[in-house]
Formats: sequence, structure tokens, C-alpha cells
Amino acid sequence: MEPISIQVVGGSLGGLTAACLLRDDGHDVTVYERSSRELEERGAGIGFLSATAKYLVERAGLDIDEISVATDHIRYLHRDGTVAHDQPHRYYFSSWNTVYRRLLGCFDADRYRLGHELVDFAQTADSVTSTFSNGAEATSDLLVAADGIGSMARARLQPRAQRAFAGYVAWRGMVPEADLPAPIVEQLADAITYFVYANSHILVYPIPNIAGSVAAGDRLINFVWYRNYLDGGDLDDLLTDADGVRRELSVPPGAMSARHEAEARATAGARLPGVIAAVVDATEDLFIQSIYDIEVDAMSFGRVALLGDAAFSVRPHAAAGTAKAADDGWALASALRNEPHLDAALGAWETSQLALGRSLLARTRDVGSRSQVTSTWVPGDPDLIFGLHRPGD
Repeated sequence: MEPISIQVVGGSLGGLTAACLLRDDGHDVTVYERSSRELEERGAGIGFLSATAKYLVERAGLDIDEISVATDHIRYLHRDGTVAHDQPHRYYFSSWNTVYRRLLGCFDADRYRLGHELVDFAQTADSVTSTFSNGAEATSDLLVAADGIGSMARARLQPRAQRAFAGYVAWRGMVPEADLPAPIVEQLADAITYFVYANSHILVYPIPNIAGSVAAGDRLINFVWYRNYLDGGDLDDLLTDADGVRRELSVPPGAMSARHEAEARATAGARLPGVIAAVVDATEDLFIQSIYDIEVDAMSFGRVALLGDAAFSVRPHAAAGTAKAADDGWALASALRNEPHLDAALGAWETSQLALGRSLLARTRDVGSRSQVTSTWVPGDPDLIFGLHRPGD
């Protein structure tokens, strides 16, 4: 296909990956990000699957060990801290900030427009025009909506695709290795470490620090702890921050109510192995993210395409949310390159990415159920290996 003009609405990891790929193929690409300043997520850890790393490694020429931390074991602990299961398996972990900054550095600064929140769009047979909250408008051949779990474009195009609360939230936090006793760092630094108990589990792994350093001693120890809450009153109470404001999806570091932080630390001390409880206790500011499912039945609508969490929002248990968004971008670039017409390209792209989204969503729902509902999570089960297309891939 000949080069076209493309708006990418949403400048997070999925939107940036797609923008870089489409720009590389000669398309005229501009990113519109609603935030008025560059994004950050306080260094939260991510599983660094190959689809997420692919642009930075293959196109930007970075060594994966510069931007992630490798672990060589999957390890489970008993409540008393002894090892329940250990298997060799290599994973890479990075931080959201590290990947975002590197991708942002690959894109043209004057084509990354901050302070542009999408509020409306309209399309004809030949173009699509977006209107932003600051009064600006943009017209292009294609609009790629990568505007996340709260996508305005999805709300317009797939109004029945409402987010569904999974029944649990992720408590999260990071601690500098330097703030932990050396024996704890030594025990946690070479593995993703799990503790599984009735209707819950927690996982711990090392990630780059806020500045992106992966050097031993500079890194962070990151944890994700899944805990069940009833929708309605219990969840509303948890999402009400220290100032009494009910947050929509998450409560960021520094904003959790003191009462809920104290309860989480006390529960960690009572229920978790000492080495993991020490990480939770040493975390300066705990934060939470609600777990939701979102499923669409279409991703292409004339000259608008939904990408990443704007289409499917999947549970984190396959460590594939960012990988899914990146894969959407790679697949879109390939379809535009290989098909002669835009409608044919979007049709081929939609078919493959709908299948991937449905498969991944079903798999992460199953894994979440094993942990949080049926308590049938079995250490060493190959179905629990991280992966995008299937466990281990």
C-alpha cells in the first residue's frame, strides 16, 4: 500500500510501538496523547515478552540486557519460606517507565503531541477527523485508537463492550534492593518467586530502577499481590483514596488510605512468607490496580482501528498485556504493507488480532480462576508459563 496519513490516539507503549512501526514504513504518523506531560507509572514492573521488546531490540538496536533484568528460575515458597518448587526458566522483566522512555526516544518529538484528549471523531469514505479537548482537530486517512482501558473510541464504536470486574485487585509496590537486607535480595534476585495460598497469590521479581539502571544493587524488587474484593461497597471503599475521592480504576502510590495500607501490611505479615512480607513492609507507598476484562467483537470500523487495551483488556496473569498491544502494532504495519487497499488491510489485521485477543483473554481468565476462585493453581503447571500466543510463546 502507498503511504497514508495516520493519527495514533494514545501515546503509551502500544500506541508508541505502532507509531514507530508505521513511521518506519513511510506513513505520515502523529501521536496524540491526552496527558499534558510525558507519562510515568512510578517504575511499575512488566513481564518483558518478545513482542514488547521486539522494536527496541530489532529496530532500535538495543541489547535486551540494557533494558531488562533476566531471571533464570520460577520458584515457589512454602509459608515458612522454604522452597516448595523450583524449575529453570528464563524470563525478562523490565519497568513500564524504562520501555516508555526508550520508545519515546525512537519517535519524532514534534510528532508526539501532549495535551490532546480525544473527545469526538467523524469519518467519511476517504478520511477521519478527530476533535480534541483543547479545540484542535486533525484529519487523516486512518485513526488508530490506542487510548487504553477507558477508550473513548471503544465507547463510541462498541458500546456493549463494558469492562467487567474480575473480582480482585492487584496490590503493587517496588523496593530498592539497597533498602532490603542482603540475604533477602540474594534469595529473590535470580527468580520470579511465587507464594500461592487460598484464593490469592503473590509474585516477586527484580526490575530496572526508576532511572532504568539494571545493575545489581541499583534495581528494584517488584511485587504483585492479587486479593479478592466484592464488587460494590468493598471495592468502592478500597478505591476511595486518602482524600476521600473514589478513584475509577486504581489508586496510585502515595494516595492509598492509611487504613487500607495498614491492613495490607498486617495481612502480609500474617499470611505471607517472611522474605516476601519483608518486601511488602519495606515498600514506601503501596498502590492498587483493579483487574477488569474487556472484550470486543470488532476492531476495525471504516477508517478507525482499536488497538491494545482499547480493544481487549486482559488480566495480567500471562504477562502479555503490553505484548498484545505491541503485537497489534506489528500486525497492523504488516497488513498495511502487504495489502493493496486499506479496507483489505484492516480486514486481515482484524481477523488475526480478534483471534489473539479472544484466546489470550480466555487463558488469563482461566489462570485467574485457578488462583482466586477454585484454588487449583499447581506449581510447575506449564499452562502457567507467561506467553502471548500460548504459554511460553
